[in-house]
Amino acid sequence: MASTPLFESVALIGLGLIGSSLARVMKREGLSGEIVGCAQSQATRDKAMELGFVDRVETDVGKAAESADLVVICTPLGTYRALGEEIAPRLKRGAILSDVGSVKEVVLREIGPLVKKGAHFVPAHPVAGTEHSGPEAGLDTLFEERWCVLTPAKGTSKQAVERVSELWRRAGSKIEIMDAAHHDKIMAITSHLPHLIAYTIVGTATDLEESARAEVIKFSASGFRDFTRIAASDPVMWRDIFLNNQEAVLEMLGRFSEDLTALQRAIRWKDEEKLQDLFTRTRAIRRSIIDAKQA
Repeated sequence: MASTPLFESVALIGLGLIGSSLARVMKREGLSGEIVGCAQSQATRDKAMELGFVDRVETDVGKAAESADLVVICTPLGTYRALGEEIAPRLKRGAILSDVGSVKEVVLREIGPLVKKGAHFVPAHPVAGTEHSGPEAGLDTLFEERWCVLTPAKGTSKQAVERVSELWRRAGSKIEIMDAAHHDKIMAITSHLPHLIAYTIVGTATDLEESARAEVIKFSASGFRDFTRIAASDPVMWRDIFLNNQEAVLEMLGRFSEDLTALQRAIRWKDEEKLQDLFTRTRAIRRSIIDAKQA
């Protein structure tokens, strides 16, 4: 049964995996009286209308935003500045601007100052996704039992923060409010570094001579197969993530490099105790992730 609408109108700027998933769950739960979609591609706009998760589509970002109570940017981070400059002047009084990006300091820095007095900016990051993209990839169950992290600046309206929190709660998410810098550091180790490693491993495999490369594909067990799944994620989105979370990613990459050197030494010197201790500790982490229902 549909919920009471939280917003009269919501504009989603970008209709890929996250945008289309959010639209689907809002449609299912009746969270908005109207859902307006905006995307660069005519094919994407047509597909969104065909699939029925938006009520109408707009080609102009400002026009999509001007009548909305909530505007959510669901595009790669590299587009944010230009979009913010188009959206912010068109926000009506009391409207909320949010996003779904996985780097937050840069978002607060670039978008926050653009939002005029009387409107509100509540950055958000739903920690959920798949390797697929496009409007067809959306799932109305994508956010269930996943965390959504909000990183509002000091002084942000508590009511606006609560309205965005409630949207994500009704989408099935658990809410965490966090400082933007801390968020970026946590995501660097839990999400950004693993993707960087996956891209590197798959890249190494593709650089092998042709005969070996064919066998890598043929005998892909769960390990390499899982790395290829991660490495199949949207390349533009991940390019922008690494460029916009540079400091935190480089710090975590440095720590990882040190640990990798220590592991290399343990293998070279056949240090059974060190290897078993590491594998035991990491196995326990996996079990705790399963227990937290984040597997």
